[in-house]
Order: sequence, then structure tokens, then C-alpha cells
Amino acid sequence: MGKGVKATVIGAVFAVMVGGAGYGAYNIVSAVNGDGGGAAEKKTGPPSEDEVQETSEKFFAAWEKGQAVQAASYTDFAEAAEPLLTAYGESARITDVTITPKAANGGIVPFSVKAKVSYDGTSKPLAYDSELKVVRGKTSGRALVDWDPAVVHPELKKDDTLVTGESASPPIEAVDRDGQVLTKAKYPSLGPILDTLRERYGDKAGGSPGVELVIRHAAEGVADTPLLTLTEGEPGKLPTTLSAGVQAAAEKAVKGYPDASVVAVKPSTGEVLAVANHRKDAFNAAFEGRVAPGSTMKIITAAMLIDNGVTSMNGPAPCPDTATWQSQTFKNLPGLDANPGATLADTFMRSCNTGFIKLVDEKPLTDASLTTEAQDRFGLGRDNWKTGIISFDGSVPASAGPDRAANAIGQGQIQMSPLNMASVTATAITGTFRQPYLVSPDLDDRELATAKGLEPNTAGQLKQMMRLTATQGTAQGVMQGLGGDIGAKTGSAEVDGQDANSWFTGFRDDVAAAAMSVSGGRGGEAAGPIVRAVLAAGG
Repeated sequence: MGKGVKATVIGAVFAVMVGGAGYGAYNIVSAVNGDGGGAAEKKTGPPSEDEVQETSEKFFAAWEKGQAVQAASYTDFAEAAEPLLTAYGESARITDVTITPKAANGGIVPFSVKAKVSYDGTSKPLAYDSELKVVRGKTSGRALVDWDPAVVHPELKKDDTLVTGESASPPIEAVDRDGQVLTKAKYPSLGPILDTLRERYGDKAGGSPGVELVIRHAAEGVADTPLLTLTEGEPGKLPTTLSAGVQAAAEKAVKGYPDASVVAVKPSTGEVLAVANHRKDAFNAAFEGRVAPGSTMKIITAAMLIDNGVTSMNGPAPCPDTATWQSQTFKNLPGLDANPGATLADTFMRSCNTGFIKLVDEKPLTDASLTTEAQDRFGLGRDNWKTGIISFDGSVPASAGPDRAANAIGQGQIQMSPLNMASVTATAITGTFRQPYLVSPDLDDRELATAKGLEPNTAGQLKQMMRLTATQGTAQGVMQGLGGDIGAKTGSAEVDGQDANSWFTGFRDDVAAAAMSVSGGRGGEAAGPIVRAVLAAGG
């Protein structure tokens, strides 16, 4: 088996095929008997209270009896409903189902499910809540259950299924760098990550498998989600690079902002200290997000300018009100005064867009210069990071036309995740690229990515400019009062008319962190407080 529970898949597939054939037969019989509506007048408008009650009762009754084809016929997408309802009783081995509906509200019927899951002589009770909605069928005019896999279980998504059997991966007891146990209950953001770690490393951690009811996700690379343990396996201990204290701070910090994610790394080693997301779904945007990073990208752009001899920290980088590149006019954030005598340090710490735009056409720069800097110096964009879980390596494509200028300020075609930008900060302040990782490569002999890093002179200038940004520039308000050696860079990116993506990356001593919030707010307004909280915990 590739992942998850070692269930009798052949039997499950056979059950679905039989169910599918049965559904076709049911439709033919229904058509012959005139149950499909015939010449009767088709109803319109929202279903009445009586229709909602009648439809939901019929659906629940068939579901309770394990009549998957019959239950599916009461939905508006029987072809999708029938296989999952079949799997509920067959591959998931769920029986003795009792459904208790609650008061309907506007066609929505909440309900509770109590059932039993049995496997190889062992049974355990199963209980959960869900809801359905009754709608008017568009073609039939019948009152039907609006099909969604979440009706069957709230954690199910499109094309997911349910399976009970022996786990392919033994359970793990993930521990932080100091041996503290990391659990989903205490660190909710780690839920999907712990599932993935179990799938990848369960057989290497020394445990033994148990028997579980799981959701097998259709999405590629997504680990099974355990719902019920029938027989406990023996968990193996899996060391991670995480810090329980920094993780707790990260979890708390992201909760204050919608669609927010943060990563903290240890620059001297590349070890990931924390990863947290505040989202409605289970997507690990902290590692896998692909979002324009805005002005945090100016760390790489500044490195490119210094490495290519265009300017230096104390060299010229004038900051006019506007800058035009190949017919596209770029502006600064409101309230930023022009400064024709600005140095690169001034332009960097005040986050002047036009100062960077003015320099991107200087010789010897080409359309590929920023790409080369990102790949060779910062280890980005080569699709070779092996962090221990799924991650995105950043994307800095060589771009001509207006995108060449937009890329320099972290817009255009640039895409990053908080993991990428935390790594950028770590490389900038140490001069050495150390690929971030969550699980030691010694566990599975994987080879970490490498890059040549920065010249000491370039790294020294970048670190000093980030220090100035944190103490005198756009990050001063956020970083004020934070002790130790500190530095930062703010960012916001406005892409395709959406709310600005808020970005912030910073360091404190040997901790670097980056955060984003994609639901609006400038860098210092949303992502900034998240990073500060994480850096405060990591000191």
C-alpha cells in the first residue's frame, strides 16, 4: 500500500462497482415506474419545511440501514454520493448507525451520528456531528440533499473516502529538540504536519502499527487523517528540530490574524524551530505557500546590486516619487517622501520602491541577474529542498519587460513562502545558505540542498541594513523594545487588485522568522507582530 490503512482495497473497489451497477438499475426501474417525475408539474423555489423534513428523513433512514444506492438517490449528485456511502459500510466497516436530526433552519439540518466500527473482532463506538442542506433539484424539481462529502463526516473533502484496517505507518511520538512531546491537541497547526511525519517516518521510528478508521484523502501527498483507533499501535519516538516554546508562541501569534502563517529557523544550522498556520483548511501555507513577498524581496535585490557592483550600503540609491520602467510607472507607499540623495541603506530601511526600480537597468544587470542571485546565493528556486515534509523552494523566474522591475520589489512573477523568507534572512545575516529542515537528514539519508552563499562583505552590509530597518526604519515600531541583536524587513504586495499581502521577516540573535497574512494589512500591521512574538520567544 502507498499510504494509510492496509484495508481490503480490492473488496472496497468491488463494492463500489456493484453499487454503481445497482444505481444504474435503480434509475432504470425508477424511470419505468414513473418515479422520475413524468408529466407532473415541476416544483420551483426553495423546498418547504415539510419537504426538508421528508427528504432528510428518507436520506437518514437509508443511510442508517446501509442502503447506499437508496440514500444516494435522495441527493443531487448520486454518482458521487453512492461510492462514499458504500465505503462507509464496506471499507470503513461502520455499522449500527443511528442518526439524530436537530431542528432544521432554512433548509439546513444539523444532526448527530452514533455508530460502531468493527475490525477483526474489535469494536469501538464512533460519534460525531454534521449537517446537510436540502435544495431544489435544478432539473427534477425534487427536494434533494445538496451533496457534499462533509455530510458523511465533516472532515471529508471531494473524492476522499473512509477506510478501516491495519495502519501502513506505525504511530509516532514526535518530540521537540529538548524531548518534549508535540501533540495535535496542544499545537493544532502541527496536526497535518504530524500526520505527514507519521506517514513518512513511522516505519523508521521503531513503532508497530495499530488498527484505525482513517480518511484517505484524494489530494496527492496528503497523509491519511486518523479518526478512530481500534487497536493501539506502539508509537516510535521521532525527534524533530522544533522548539516547543517557540512553537507555542507561533501558534498563539497567528491566531490574531486571518490567513496568517509563520516559520522560525535557526540560522546557524537551518533547523526549523516553529511552523504555524491560521487557516480554515489544513494547507501548510507556511511551507507550501506561493505568494508575492513584496518588499521583503529587497533583501535579495540589495544583495544582487552589491554583488554586481551597482551600488553599496553607503552608495547612491536615489528615491524619487515615481520611477518608470518600460512604460510602467511605479510609486512608493503613501507618506514616503522623495529623497534624491538617498543611499542604498536609506532606500532599504524606508522601503523605497522607486530607488530599487531605478537601479535594475544598470550594467551589468540582465533579466536573469535576480534569478542567478536567488539560486546561487540563497538556494532558492531549484526545487531541491528536502525539509522532511512537503515544501516549496520559492520561484524567482528570469523576467523581461515590466516584470523585471516588479520582481525587484517582490511582485511581478516572484513567489515565496514564509519558510523561504525565513531562510533568506538566515542566509543574509550569516552569509551561508543552510537548507531549512524539520527532521534530521540522518534519519533517512536524504541530501540537503546547497548554494555558495554570500561574500562576507555583502552579508555584513545586508545585516547592517536590516538592523537599521529594525531600529530606525519601517520595522522600528514593531521591533522596539526587543533586546539582543535585531534586524528586520517589512513588505506588502498588491497583486491583481487583491488585498495587500502583509509580510515581515526579521532576526534576533540566532533566530530568524518570517510571516505573511494574505487578508490585508501592511507588513508592520499584521505579519510584523507575529514575527516579533516568535522572536521574543526564541531568544
